[in-house]
Amino acid sequence: MSYSVSLFGLAVLALLFAGYIAQNRLPPPVPRIIGIDLGTTFSCVGAYHAKSGHVAILADKRGRRVIPSVVAYDVSSRKWVVGEDAVMMLKSNARNTFYDAKRFIGRSFEDIDLLDTKERYSFEVMNVNNSPYFGVEGGRPVSPEYVGSLILSELKHTAESRLGVVISKAVMSVPAEFDDRQRNATIKAAELAGLEVLRVINEPTAASLAYGLNKKARVSNVLVVDVGGGTLDVSLLNVQGGMFLTMAMAGNNRLGGQDFNQRLLTYVLGEIKRLYGVHVTNVNDLQRLSQAVESVKLDLTNKSVSRLPLTLSSLNGKEAKDLEISRRVFEEVNSDLFLKVLDPIKYVLQTVEMDVTGVDEVVLVGGSTRIPKIRQLIRDFFGGKEPNVSVDPDLAVVSGVSLQAGIIGGAWPLQVAAVERKRTGIKKFRIE
Repeated sequence: MSYSVSLFGLAVLALLFAGYIAQNRLPPPVPRIIGIDLGTTFSCVGAYHAKSGHVAILADKRGRRVIPSVVAYDVSSRKWVVGEDAVMMLKSNARNTFYDAKRFIGRSFEDIDLLDTKERYSFEVMNVNNSPYFGVEGGRPVSPEYVGSLILSELKHTAESRLGVVISKAVMSVPAEFDDRQRNATIKAAELAGLEVLRVINEPTAASLAYGLNKKARVSNVLVVDVGGGTLDVSLLNVQGGMFLTMAMAGNNRLGGQDFNQRLLTYVLGEIKRLYGVHVTNVNDLQRLSQAVESVKLDLTNKSVSRLPLTLSSLNGKEAKDLEISRRVFEEVNSDLFLKVLDPIKYVLQTVEMDVTGVDEVVLVGGSTRIPKIRQLIRDFFGGKEPNVSVDPDLAVVSGVSLQAGIIGGAWPLQVAAVERKRTGIKKFRIE
Protein backbone atom coordinates (compact mmCIF):
# COMPACT_ATOMS: atom_id res chain seq x y z
CA MET A 1 0.00 0.00 0.00
CA SER A 2 2.77 2.42 0.96
CA TYR A 3 4.61 1.50 -2.25
CA SER A 4 1.52 2.43 -4.32
CA VAL A 5 1.18 5.75 -2.47
CA SER A 6 4.84 6.52 -3.13
CA LEU A 7 4.41 5.84 -6.84
CA PHE A 8 1.36 8.10 -6.91
CA GLY A 9 3.29 10.87 -5.16
CA LEU A 10 6.16 10.58 -7.61
CA ALA A 11 3.71 10.74 -10.50
CA VAL A 12 2.18 13.96 -9.11
CA LEU A 13 5.62 15.50 -8.62
CA ALA A 14 6.61 14.50 -12.16
CA LEU A 15 3.44 16.12 -13.52
CA LEU A 16 4.08 19.35 -11.62
CA PHE A 17 7.71 19.38 -12.76
CA ALA A 18 6.64 18.83 -16.38
CA GLY A 19 4.20 21.71 -16.05
CA TYR A 20 6.93 23.94 -14.64
CA ILE A 21 9.25 23.09 -17.53
CA ALA A 22 6.45 23.65 -20.04
CA GLN A 23 5.48 27.07 -18.74
CA ASN A 24 9.13 28.20 -18.85
CA ARG A 25 10.12 26.78 -22.24
CA LEU A 26 6.99 26.68 -24.35
CA PRO A 27 5.61 29.91 -25.86
CA PRO A 28 2.71 31.25 -23.76
CA PRO A 29 -0.74 30.58 -25.21
CA VAL A 30 -2.68 33.46 -26.72
CA PRO A 31 -5.50 34.58 -24.38
CA ARG A 32 -8.90 33.44 -25.64
CA ILE A 33 -11.03 34.72 -22.76
CA ILE A 34 -11.21 38.50 -22.41
CA GLY A 35 -12.22 40.74 -19.55
CA ILE A 36 -14.71 43.54 -20.23
CA ASP A 37 -15.70 46.62 -18.27
CA LEU A 38 -18.92 47.88 -19.88
CA GLY A 39 -19.13 51.26 -18.21
CA THR A 40 -21.80 53.91 -18.07
CA THR A 41 -19.54 56.50 -19.67
CA PHE A 42 -16.48 54.58 -20.90
CA SER A 43 -15.74 50.93 -21.69
CA CYS A 44 -12.59 48.86 -22.18
CA VAL A 45 -11.32 45.33 -22.74
CA GLY A 46 -8.29 43.47 -21.41
CA ALA A 47 -6.54 40.10 -21.57
CA TYR A 48 -4.43 38.18 -19.08
CA HIS A 49 -1.17 36.89 -20.50
CA ALA A 50 -0.04 33.51 -19.19
CA LYS A 51 3.46 33.01 -17.81
CA SER A 52 4.14 36.73 -17.34
CA GLY A 53 0.99 37.25 -15.28
CA HIS A 54 0.57 40.59 -17.06
CA VAL A 55 -2.82 42.11 -17.85
CA ALA A 56 -2.85 44.02 -21.14
CA ILE A 57 -5.56 46.61 -21.73
CA LEU A 58 -6.18 46.39 -25.47
CA ALA A 59 -6.18 49.57 -27.55
CA ASP A 60 -8.49 50.25 -30.48
CA LYS A 61 -7.46 51.35 -33.98
CA ARG A 62 -6.90 54.88 -32.68
CA GLY A 63 -4.58 53.59 -29.97
CA ARG A 64 -7.08 54.35 -27.19
CA ARG A 65 -7.55 51.83 -24.41
CA VAL A 66 -10.81 53.39 -23.24
CA ILE A 67 -13.72 54.18 -25.58
CA PRO A 68 -16.84 56.26 -24.87
CA SER A 69 -19.95 54.15 -24.21
CA VAL A 70 -21.81 56.07 -26.90
CA VAL A 71 -23.65 54.71 -29.94
CA ALA A 72 -25.24 56.70 -32.78
CA TYR A 73 -27.42 55.85 -35.75
CA ASP A 74 -26.33 57.77 -38.84
CA VAL A 75 -29.61 58.42 -40.67
CA SER A 76 -27.90 59.34 -43.96
CA SER A 77 -25.79 56.17 -44.22
CA ARG A 78 -28.20 54.00 -42.17
CA LYS A 79 -25.28 52.65 -40.19
CA TRP A 80 -24.42 52.47 -36.51
CA VAL A 81 -21.26 54.13 -35.22
CA VAL A 82 -19.63 53.55 -31.85
CA GLY A 83 -17.28 55.38 -29.50
CA GLU A 84 -15.48 58.57 -30.53
CA ASP A 85 -17.26 58.70 -33.90
CA ALA A 86 -20.60 58.60 -32.08
CA VAL A 87 -19.52 61.31 -29.63
CA MET A 88 -18.91 63.61 -32.60
CA MET A 89 -22.60 63.28 -33.44
CA LEU A 90 -23.91 64.22 -29.99
CA LYS A 91 -24.86 67.73 -31.11
CA SER A 92 -25.59 67.30 -34.82
CA ASN A 93 -27.54 64.04 -34.44
CA ALA A 94 -28.71 64.30 -30.86
CA ARG A 95 -31.99 62.37 -31.26
CA ASN A 96 -30.18 59.30 -32.59
CA THR A 97 -27.13 59.34 -30.33
CA PHE A 98 -27.49 57.10 -27.28
CA TYR A 99 -25.43 57.09 -24.10
CA ASP A 100 -25.84 56.00 -20.48
CA ALA A 101 -27.53 52.81 -21.72
CA LYS A 102 -26.20 51.04 -18.64
CA ARG A 103 -28.58 53.14 -16.52
CA PHE A 104 -31.55 51.57 -18.34
CA ILE A 105 -30.40 48.00 -18.90
CA GLY A 106 -32.53 45.37 -17.23
CA ARG A 107 -34.94 47.86 -15.69
CA SER A 108 -38.69 48.09 -16.11
CA PHE A 109 -40.24 51.19 -17.63
CA GLU A 110 -42.01 51.86 -14.33
CA ASP A 111 -38.62 52.31 -12.65
CA ILE A 112 -37.60 55.09 -15.04
CA ASP A 113 -37.96 58.70 -13.93
CA LEU A 114 -39.49 60.14 -17.11
CA LEU A 115 -39.02 63.74 -16.02
CA ASP A 116 -35.35 63.07 -15.37
CA THR A 117 -34.86 61.40 -18.77
CA LYS A 118 -36.45 64.36 -20.58
CA GLU A 119 -34.14 66.77 -18.76
CA ARG A 120 -31.00 64.66 -19.06
CA TYR A 121 -31.25 63.07 -22.51
CA SER A 122 -31.86 64.43 -26.00
CA PHE A 123 -33.10 61.06 -27.31
CA GLU A 124 -36.57 59.61 -26.72
CA VAL A 125 -37.12 56.90 -24.09
CA MET A 126 -40.14 54.78 -25.02
CA ASN A 127 -42.25 52.13 -23.28
CA VAL A 128 -42.13 48.78 -25.12
CA ASN A 129 -43.72 45.94 -23.18
CA ASN A 130 -42.95 47.76 -19.92
CA SER A 131 -39.25 48.01 -20.82
CA PRO A 132 -37.36 51.20 -21.73
CA TYR A 133 -36.40 51.45 -25.40
CA PHE A 134 -34.71 54.27 -27.33
CA GLY A 135 -36.50 55.87 -30.27
CA VAL A 136 -34.67 55.88 -33.63
CA GLU A 137 -35.64 58.26 -36.44
CA GLY A 138 -36.87 56.27 -39.43
CA GLY A 139 -36.37 52.94 -37.70
CA ARG A 140 -37.52 50.63 -34.95
CA PRO A 141 -36.79 51.55 -31.33
CA VAL A 142 -33.79 49.74 -29.84
CA SER A 143 -33.28 48.27 -26.39
CA PRO A 144 -30.48 49.22 -23.97
CA GLU A 145 -29.22 45.65 -24.44
CA TYR A 146 -28.87 46.25 -28.17
CA VAL A 147 -26.98 49.50 -27.61
CA GLY A 148 -24.72 47.67 -25.15
CA SER A 149 -24.16 44.89 -27.69
CA LEU A 150 -22.85 47.39 -30.25
CA ILE A 151 -20.27 48.63 -27.73
CA LEU A 152 -19.36 45.05 -26.81
CA SER A 153 -19.00 44.15 -30.49
CA GLU A 154 -16.51 47.00 -30.87
CA LEU A 155 -14.53 45.74 -27.87
CA LYS A 156 -14.65 42.17 -29.20
CA HIS A 157 -13.32 43.35 -32.57
CA THR A 158 -10.53 45.29 -30.82
CA ALA A 159 -9.52 42.18 -28.86
CA GLU A 160 -9.51 39.99 -31.96
CA SER A 161 -7.43 42.52 -33.89
CA ARG A 162 -4.86 42.82 -31.09
CA LEU A 163 -4.66 39.14 -30.13
CA GLY A 164 -4.97 37.70 -33.62
CA VAL A 165 -7.52 35.04 -32.64
CA VAL A 166 -11.29 34.67 -32.70
CA ILE A 167 -12.79 35.62 -29.33
CA SER A 168 -16.08 34.13 -28.18
CA LYS A 169 -15.82 34.09 -24.36
CA ALA A 170 -15.57 36.80 -21.74
CA VAL A 171 -15.74 37.68 -18.07
CA MET A 172 -17.67 40.89 -17.35
CA SER A 173 -18.10 43.28 -14.46
CA VAL A 174 -21.31 44.86 -13.20
CA PRO A 175 -22.12 47.31 -10.40
CA ALA A 176 -22.46 45.55 -7.05
CA GLU A 177 -26.08 46.70 -6.72
CA PHE A 178 -27.24 45.16 -10.01
CA ASP A 179 -30.06 42.68 -9.41
CA ASP A 180 -30.56 39.42 -11.32
CA ARG A 181 -32.60 41.08 -14.04
CA GLN A 182 -29.91 43.68 -14.72
CA ARG A 183 -27.16 41.04 -14.67
CA ASN A 184 -29.10 38.83 -17.08
CA ALA A 185 -29.71 41.79 -19.38
CA THR A 186 -25.96 42.49 -19.41
CA ILE A 187 -25.33 38.86 -20.35
CA LYS A 188 -27.95 39.15 -23.10
CA ALA A 189 -26.14 42.18 -24.52
CA ALA A 190 -22.96 40.13 -24.65
CA GLU A 191 -24.76 37.26 -26.38
CA LEU A 192 -26.05 39.67 -29.04
CA ALA A 193 -22.41 40.61 -29.61
CA GLY A 194 -21.42 36.97 -30.04
CA LEU A 195 -19.87 36.55 -26.60
CA GLU A 196 -20.46 33.82 -24.02
CA VAL A 197 -20.16 35.27 -20.52
CA LEU A 198 -18.39 32.74 -18.33
CA ARG A 199 -18.72 34.81 -15.20
CA VAL A 200 -20.01 38.14 -13.94
CA ILE A 201 -18.20 39.78 -11.02
CA ASN A 202 -18.89 42.96 -9.08
CA GLU A 203 -16.94 46.07 -10.00
CA PRO A 204 -15.61 46.71 -6.45
CA THR A 205 -14.37 43.13 -6.28
CA ALA A 206 -12.65 43.51 -9.64
CA ALA A 207 -10.97 46.71 -8.50
CA SER A 208 -9.77 45.07 -5.28
CA LEU A 209 -8.27 42.21 -7.31
CA ALA A 210 -6.48 44.69 -9.56
CA TYR A 211 -4.95 46.31 -6.49
CA GLY A 212 -3.96 42.86 -5.19
CA LEU A 213 -5.73 43.46 -1.88
CA ASN A 214 -6.70 39.78 -1.64
CA LYS A 215 -2.99 39.02 -1.19
CA LYS A 216 -2.12 41.91 1.11
CA ALA A 217 -1.40 41.11 4.76
CA ARG A 218 -3.39 42.86 7.49
CA VAL A 219 -5.98 44.16 5.02
CA SER A 220 -9.56 43.04 5.66
CA ASN A 221 -11.88 46.06 5.39
CA VAL A 222 -11.63 47.81 2.02
CA LEU A 223 -13.62 50.87 0.97
CA VAL A 224 -13.94 51.23 -2.81
CA VAL A 225 -14.87 54.74 -3.99
CA ASP A 226 -15.82 54.77 -7.68
CA VAL A 227 -16.40 58.20 -9.22
CA GLY A 228 -17.06 57.76 -12.92
CA GLY A 229 -18.40 59.95 -15.67
CA GLY A 230 -21.99 59.92 -14.49
CA THR A 231 -22.26 57.98 -11.24
CA LEU A 232 -20.72 57.70 -7.78
CA ASP A 233 -20.58 54.29 -6.09
CA VAL A 234 -19.14 53.38 -2.70
CA SER A 235 -18.78 49.79 -1.44
CA LEU A 236 -17.34 48.44 1.79
CA LEU A 237 -15.83 44.98 1.34
CA ASN A 238 -14.49 42.50 3.85
CA VAL A 239 -11.65 40.66 2.12
CA GLN A 240 -10.34 37.32 3.35
CA GLY A 241 -8.02 35.84 0.75
CA GLY A 242 -10.18 35.00 -2.24
CA MET A 243 -13.45 35.71 -0.38
CA PHE A 244 -15.11 39.10 -0.90
CA LEU A 245 -18.06 39.98 1.36
CA THR A 246 -20.01 43.12 0.46
CA MET A 247 -20.90 44.71 3.80
CA ALA A 248 -22.58 47.94 2.66
CA MET A 249 -23.18 50.01 -0.47
CA ALA A 250 -24.27 53.55 -1.26
CA GLY A 251 -24.08 55.94 -4.17
CA ASN A 252 -25.42 58.78 -6.24
CA ASN A 253 -26.77 58.16 -9.76
CA ARG A 254 -26.53 61.83 -10.65
CA LEU A 255 -22.99 62.72 -9.74
CA GLY A 256 -19.84 62.27 -11.81
CA GLY A 257 -17.41 63.80 -14.26
CA GLN A 258 -20.15 64.95 -16.63
CA ASP A 259 -21.67 67.06 -13.85
CA PHE A 260 -18.28 68.63 -13.07
CA ASN A 261 -17.88 69.42 -16.77
CA GLN A 262 -21.31 71.00 -16.96
CA ARG A 263 -20.54 73.32 -14.06
CA LEU A 264 -17.33 74.43 -15.75
CA LEU A 265 -19.09 74.86 -19.11
CA THR A 266 -21.70 77.08 -17.46
CA TYR A 267 -18.88 79.20 -16.03
CA VAL A 268 -17.16 79.43 -19.43
CA LEU A 269 -20.39 80.50 -21.17
CA GLY A 270 -20.86 83.15 -18.48
CA GLU A 271 -17.34 84.46 -19.04
CA ILE A 272 -17.90 84.67 -22.81
CA LYS A 273 -21.10 86.62 -22.19
CA ARG A 274 -19.32 88.95 -19.72
CA LEU A 275 -16.24 89.56 -21.86
CA TYR A 276 -17.74 89.66 -25.36
CA GLY A 277 -21.48 90.16 -24.86
CA VAL A 278 -22.24 86.96 -26.77
CA HIS A 279 -24.71 84.26 -25.77
CA VAL A 280 -23.41 81.07 -27.39
CA THR A 281 -26.19 78.97 -28.94
CA ASN A 282 -24.48 77.59 -32.05
CA VAL A 283 -24.51 73.77 -31.88
CA ASN A 284 -20.99 73.35 -33.25
CA ASP A 285 -19.61 75.98 -30.90
CA LEU A 286 -21.25 74.31 -27.90
CA GLN A 287 -19.81 70.94 -28.92
CA ARG A 288 -16.37 72.50 -29.35
CA LEU A 289 -16.62 74.13 -25.91
CA SER A 290 -17.78 70.88 -24.31
CA GLN A 291 -14.72 69.08 -25.66
CA ALA A 292 -12.45 71.93 -24.59
CA VAL A 293 -13.89 71.88 -21.06
CA GLU A 294 -13.11 68.16 -20.79
CA SER A 295 -9.52 68.85 -21.86
CA VAL A 296 -9.18 71.68 -19.34
CA LYS A 297 -10.50 69.47 -16.54
CA LEU A 298 -7.91 66.81 -17.35
CA ASP A 299 -5.19 69.46 -17.66
CA LEU A 300 -5.98 70.84 -14.21
CA THR A 301 -5.26 67.44 -12.69
CA ASN A 302 -1.55 68.16 -13.01
CA LYS A 303 -1.49 71.94 -13.52
CA SER A 304 -2.71 74.91 -11.52
CA VAL A 305 -3.78 76.83 -14.64
CA SER A 306 -5.06 75.80 -18.07
CA ARG A 307 -6.12 77.67 -21.19
CA LEU A 308 -9.31 77.20 -23.16
CA PRO A 309 -9.23 78.42 -26.80
CA LEU A 310 -12.14 80.59 -27.94
CA THR A 311 -12.28 79.88 -31.66
CA LEU A 312 -16.02 80.26 -32.09
CA SER A 313 -18.24 81.30 -34.98
CA SER A 314 -20.62 82.80 -32.40
CA LEU A 315 -18.11 85.61 -31.82
CA ASN A 316 -18.81 86.91 -35.35
CA GLY A 317 -15.19 87.66 -36.13
CA LYS A 318 -14.40 89.27 -32.79
CA GLU A 319 -10.82 88.66 -31.73
CA ALA A 320 -10.77 86.64 -28.53
CA LYS A 321 -7.95 85.55 -26.27
CA ASP A 322 -7.72 82.08 -24.78
CA LEU A 323 -9.70 81.89 -21.56
CA GLU A 324 -7.44 81.23 -18.57
CA ILE A 325 -8.98 78.84 -16.05
CA SER A 326 -7.33 78.03 -12.73
CA ARG A 327 -7.73 74.93 -10.60
CA ARG A 328 -9.10 77.22 -7.89
CA VAL A 329 -11.93 78.34 -10.18
CA PHE A 330 -12.70 74.75 -11.17
CA GLU A 331 -12.88 73.77 -7.49
CA GLU A 332 -15.06 76.76 -6.60
CA VAL A 333 -17.71 76.14 -9.28
CA ASN A 334 -17.88 72.48 -8.18
CA SER A 335 -17.38 72.92 -4.44
CA ASP A 336 -20.82 71.63 -3.41
CA LEU A 337 -20.65 68.68 -5.82
CA PHE A 338 -17.21 67.61 -4.57
CA LEU A 339 -18.49 67.60 -0.99
CA LYS A 340 -21.32 65.26 -2.04
CA VAL A 341 -18.71 62.57 -2.72
CA LEU A 342 -18.40 62.14 1.05
CA ASP A 343 -22.14 61.51 1.64
CA PRO A 344 -22.26 57.83 0.56
CA ILE A 345 -18.94 57.18 2.36
CA LYS A 346 -20.50 58.43 5.59
CA TYR A 347 -23.64 56.37 5.02
CA VAL A 348 -21.71 53.14 4.39
CA LEU A 349 -19.68 53.51 7.58
CA GLN A 350 -22.76 54.40 9.63
CA THR A 351 -24.59 51.34 8.28
CA VAL A 352 -22.00 48.93 9.71
CA GLU A 353 -21.25 51.14 12.73
CA MET A 354 -17.60 51.53 11.77
CA ASP A 355 -15.43 54.60 12.20
CA VAL A 356 -12.70 55.66 9.81
CA THR A 357 -10.03 53.77 11.75
CA GLY A 358 -11.76 50.48 10.90
CA VAL A 359 -11.03 50.88 7.19
CA ASP A 360 -7.71 49.26 6.29
CA GLU A 361 -7.55 50.46 2.70
CA VAL A 362 -9.33 53.12 0.65
CA VAL A 363 -9.27 52.35 -3.06
CA LEU A 364 -10.08 54.94 -5.72
CA VAL A 365 -11.69 53.87 -9.00
CA GLY A 366 -12.98 55.89 -11.96
CA GLY A 367 -11.39 58.72 -13.89
CA SER A 368 -12.93 61.47 -11.75
CA THR A 369 -10.97 60.29 -8.70
CA ARG A 370 -7.93 61.87 -10.37
CA ILE A 371 -9.30 65.30 -9.43
CA PRO A 372 -6.95 66.60 -6.70
CA LYS A 373 -9.75 68.16 -4.62
CA ILE A 374 -11.69 64.89 -4.47
CA ARG A 375 -8.58 63.04 -3.34
CA GLN A 376 -7.90 65.70 -0.72
CA LEU A 377 -11.45 65.55 0.66
CA ILE A 378 -11.27 61.75 0.99
CA ARG A 379 -7.80 61.90 2.54
CA ASP A 380 -8.91 64.52 5.08
CA PHE A 381 -12.06 62.57 5.92
CA PHE A 382 -9.91 59.57 6.83
CA GLY A 383 -7.65 61.65 9.05
CA GLY A 384 -4.81 62.05 6.58
CA LYS A 385 -4.80 58.43 5.42
CA GLU A 386 -3.65 58.34 1.80
CA PRO A 387 -6.05 56.52 -0.56
CA ASN A 388 -4.57 53.77 -2.71
CA VAL A 389 -4.06 55.06 -6.26
CA SER A 390 -1.34 52.65 -7.40
CA VAL A 391 -3.53 51.40 -10.26
CA ASP A 392 -4.86 53.58 -13.10
CA PRO A 393 -8.38 54.40 -11.84
CA ASP A 394 -9.83 54.14 -15.36
CA LEU A 395 -8.41 50.63 -15.78
CA ALA A 396 -8.72 49.12 -12.30
CA VAL A 397 -12.01 47.31 -12.96
CA VAL A 398 -11.05 45.92 -16.37
CA SER A 399 -7.68 44.81 -14.96
CA GLY A 400 -9.40 42.80 -12.22
CA VAL A 401 -11.93 41.31 -14.64
CA SER A 402 -9.16 40.33 -17.06
CA LEU A 403 -7.27 38.66 -14.21
CA GLN A 404 -10.36 36.59 -13.48
CA ALA A 405 -10.65 35.72 -17.17
CA GLY A 406 -7.10 34.40 -17.10
CA ILE A 407 -7.72 32.35 -13.98
CA ILE A 408 -10.87 30.82 -15.43
CA GLY A 409 -8.91 30.00 -18.57
CA GLY A 410 -6.38 28.08 -16.48
CA ALA A 411 -3.49 30.42 -17.25
CA TRP A 412 -0.19 30.28 -15.37
CA PRO A 413 0.77 31.26 -12.78
CA LEU A 414 -2.08 29.47 -11.03
CA GLN A 415 -4.27 31.62 -8.81
CA VAL A 416 -7.53 31.18 -6.94
CA ALA A 417 -10.64 32.79 -8.44
CA ALA A 418 -12.54 35.29 -6.31
CA VAL A 419 -15.62 34.16 -4.39
CA GLU A 420 -18.24 36.84 -3.79
CA ARG A 421 -20.86 37.05 -1.09
CA LYS A 422 -23.29 39.73 -0.02
CA ARG A 423 -24.33 40.31 3.56
CA THR A 424 -27.90 39.13 4.09
CA GLY A 425 -30.49 41.88 3.74
CA ILE A 426 -28.08 44.48 2.39
CA LYS A 427 -29.68 47.23 0.30
CA LYS A 428 -28.21 49.81 -2.01
CA PHE A 429 -28.80 53.32 -0.69
CA ARG A 430 -29.02 56.05 -3.30
CA ILE A 431 -28.33 59.67 -2.46
CA GLU A 432 -29.94 61.99 -5.00
